[in-house]
Formats: sequence, C-alpha cells, structure tokens
Amino acid sequence: MAEIFKQIFSGFNLAILGAALATILAGIGSAKGVYLVATAASGLLSENPSAFGKCIVLEALPMTQGIYGLITSFMILFKIGVIGGSPMALETADGAYFLLAALPIAIVGLYSGIKQGKVAASGVVLLTKQPNELGHAMTNAALVETYAIFAVLVSLLLILFR
Repeated sequence: MAEIFKQIFSGFNLAILGAALATILAGIGSAKGVYLVATAASGLLSENPSAFGKCIVLEALPMTQGIYGLITSFMILFKIGVIGGSPMALETADGAYFLLAALPIAIVGLYSGIKQGKVAASGVVLLTKQPNELGHAMTNAALVETYAIFAVLVSLLLILFR
C-alpha cells in the first residue's frame, strides 16, 4: 500500500498535478467570467445589436486568467522535461515545489476570473444606459485583473528560478 502511494505521489506526478491545477482552476474562473459577461451581453444585444463590438471587448477580459494558467502549466511542463526534452525524475519535494508554485495563479485565477466577469457584466449593464462609457467599464474590469497578474508573476518567478 505504501508503495502505491509513493508511486501516485511521486515528484513527477506532483509537478504534473500543479500544471493541471493551474490550467483547470484558472480556466474555470475564465469560463465562468466569460459566461457572466456573455449572459449580460445577450440582453443588451437583443435590444441593440450594434453594441456587439463593445460587448465582445468586455467578454474577452476574463479570458486572460485562463491564459495565465495555461502559460504557467507550459512553464512547469517545460521545466520538468515533458515539453522539449525528456521527462526528469523528480524527488517528492521537487514535485511538491512545482505544485505549490502553480497555486498562486490557480487559486487567484479561479477567483479573479469570476469576479472580473461580474464587474465586466456590470459594465454591459452600464452600456445599456450610457453607450459611450466603454472605457470606464473596461477600466473597472481591468482593475480586478491586477491581482491575476501579480499571481502569475509569482508563479512564473518561482518556476523560472527553481
């Protein structure tokens, strides 16, 4: 039984788990955020189809968290040799390090993607009453992005300087 756990929780598998969580959790945040904005945009577009260009800009904003998670995953996979090399044997502590390095963008990407979607959806509501306020709506949503940027920087720095 102990040997099974040792194989399951090998350093390599823990690093792969970190890469997977970065993509999965940040991707869920982005998908939920885009869903929230698209739902609000559908209401506006039913009344004003010419607002599509403005809506698509707001819908795209929460997508970045998923991209950050994907970049983090690629960096881990590259660092451990899955991409561009031969997979390396990792000690459990090394794999745990990569797992922990992925958590900032995984967790913050999940949370900020959803919250950015809510703010951008509110921006769509703003556009229903003030069609020329796209800049303000984008700025409000972009402020939430700041924390995803901080998280991806921490994750990438931890991975790059290992």
